Amino acid sequence: MPGRDDPEKYLRWRVAVGEPDGRRRWPLVTLGSRLTEIPGPPAPHRVPGQSPSTRIPGQGPLTRMPGQGPAAGADRSGMARPGPAWHRMFVGRMAVAARSVTWLRHLLDHPVGLTRVRRVTVAVQDWEIPQRGWSGRLGPVPHLLAQRVTLPRHDRGRAVVEIELRWSVPLRSVLAAVLPLLTPIRPLPTPGSPEVTAQDVFPGWLGAGPNLAVVAGELPGNPAVRAYDLVLRPDGRDPSVAGDGAGTAYRAGLTVDRLGVPDTEDGGRTGPVLLDAEHAVPVGRYGPFGPAAPRAELTFAPGPDGGSWRIRGPAGLDCQGRLDRPWLTEQTRSALAGIGLLDCAPVPGVRPRAEAALLLHLALTGVLVRAPGLPVSCRAQLADEVVELLRAPLPDRPTGRPDPQTELDWEARAVRQRRAVLRRHARGFALPRLAAATFPGLAALPSVSVLLVTRRLEHVLDAVATVAAQSYPELEIVLCLHGVGLPVELRQRLADCGRPVEVVEVPAGQSFGEAMVAATARARGTLVTKFDDDDTYGPEHVWDLVLARHHSGATMVGKAAEFVHLGALDTTVRRDAGAAESFAPVVAGGTILIGRGDLAEVGGWRPVPSSVDRGLIDRVRRAGGLVYRTHPLGYVYQRRPAGHTWDPGLEYFLRDGGAQWTGLPRHAEFGTSDTEPPPTSRWKLHQRRSNRVW
Repeated sequence: MPGRDDPEKYLRWRVAVGEPDGRRRWPLVTLGSRLTEIPGPPAPHRVPGQSPSTRIPGQGPLTRMPGQGPAAGADRSGMARPGPAWHRMFVGRMAVAARSVTWLRHLLDHPVGLTRVRRVTVAVQDWEIPQRGWSGRLGPVPHLLAQRVTLPRHDRGRAVVEIELRWSVPLRSVLAAVLPLLTPIRPLPTPGSPEVTAQDVFPGWLGAGPNLAVVAGELPGNPAVRAYDLVLRPDGRDPSVAGDGAGTAYRAGLTVDRLGVPDTEDGGRTGPVLLDAEHAVPVGRYGPFGPAAPRAELTFAPGPDGGSWRIRGPAGLDCQGRLDRPWLTEQTRSALAGIGLLDCAPVPGVRPRAEAALLLHLALTGVLVRAPGLPVSCRAQLADEVVELLRAPLPDRPTGRPDPQTELDWEARAVRQRRAVLRRHARGFALPRLAAATFPGLAALPSVSVLLVTRRLEHVLDAVATVAAQSYPELEIVLCLHGVGLPVELRQRLADCGRPVEVVEVPAGQSFGEAMVAATARARGTLVTKFDDDDTYGPEHVWDLVLARHHSGATMVGKAAEFVHLGALDTTVRRDAGAAESFAPVVAGGTILIGRGDLAEVGGWRPVPSSVDRGLIDRVRRAGGLVYRTHPLGYVYQRRPAGHTWDPGLEYFLRDGGAQWTGLPRHAEFGTSDTEPPPTSRWKLHQRRSNRVW
């Protein structure tokens, strides 16, 4: 077996992660072997001025480096015991039993992931297919000899993955390859990214990816190429590198801990606490919203294990957890599903980073979190945008009575809160910003090309202005004129919109699908999204789609046509268009976002005259991909009096009896508030503040 040191060898070992639901089942050949259970009991932390025996409220468990004291695992009695030096171990056959995929993911940031293994059996006790028809894929793992996957017949139950390798690799590498088999994971598309390596630290927010690694001890050098671009360290020291190549082995270092980056100078745009959004956002949770929605209260308490939190609410709701594990279990997420508002008692600020991390994880569930008594120490761990939304007064109306506009205000507040947490604290967006001083060319967001195909010149100015007003910075417009030419005066006006505009002209004899193909061929973005020329889009619409793709792992994302403006009545109705923040069979065609690589992989657009959007959705699903429907705010489907190939009549849109507005809903989420300028007047405004969000 190749390796730098002579490892401590074991034939078999078992790792159990998460509280079991019933009796665990192990492979027969591993019965009687050593067992490590995770999480174990907390270990004490020390601060300057305290004796070694003093424990700080809110601290623990301390995950020590293997071989340096108590291990993070525990035996069956729950007592701490000396742990092995995981990074110096080789296990011939490793068995991993996880309560859920979420618990399995937490092994990525545990020292046991450094154990070198050759045969691995991963069993997930409670697994559920994200959507029928989805096909997970084993990620890249070197030296693969054999694999076997056993999934439950009825889409939910016990899932088992067996891997055999020619040569040993760290268990973390095997887990990173197994996770895409069990849950959708889709990294942000980017033309370049640094090699990020965590040395002697196990960040809970790092996640898994082809360019993300965790090591203990010295970094092995590579004389042929710089082996490391960004090295994460827990102590601010220079990375330790084996051999004589320390000066050329890496480009930059960054001080981090398990919760994020303690010292950041990002001007409030990025909070020091970071999250792995790919596994922290629950699917299927949206609402309830409004003043009448059930409420719960979050309280904090000190304790010998480092502090705890508790949520109590109606119908016997009572959830508890420890601050040393600020992430939420599936049971807690499920218990919060019916809660509309979570009021926080004054946050003690004893362990501000863990307290702030807990608030972020709660906001990602979609529940509206209000924390007016947030101490300065906690505010320092959060981005300014998040602090403002946590402390702001609740939305209300002068009448004091519930109405559609009031409920919309509450809904928008929860959506904004989660949006702010994702784009300010999610590792995929925040870490490139924090490393921008060293790698300025790699800090940009994934580029998005907006495909705008139209036959109607009278809609071009307003449609382009709507795209130009998007808050997403890395955006280009591909304007495809289908059977019409672009007048010179109109072309000159488009040049002033503040965004790159690519104009494509397609003959009228070609189908709408062929026009989409021509527009896509001229797009330069790594992501493409479709806009319809007369629908209404709010300024955060593209951001919402990019965030949804990141945290859902879906091949395609979009919104539902839940808000529909009926031109014949000049009325907007809100209809039941299916569950939001969920995997879905369809999304509105005017909201589709997909990666260019994914689009090419499924065969691109079909050359058909109509139902082009549905044709692409069907191709994605036939290829085993997922379609994700994010929240409906920021998009209004315009139903004109005539000109639609599908016309079920006005009664179809009115029969649900949902909320109604005369004209369009007046709200900033739709770009229609009283303070919003008309679409074409936003062009110069966008040029002045095009990068204010990012």
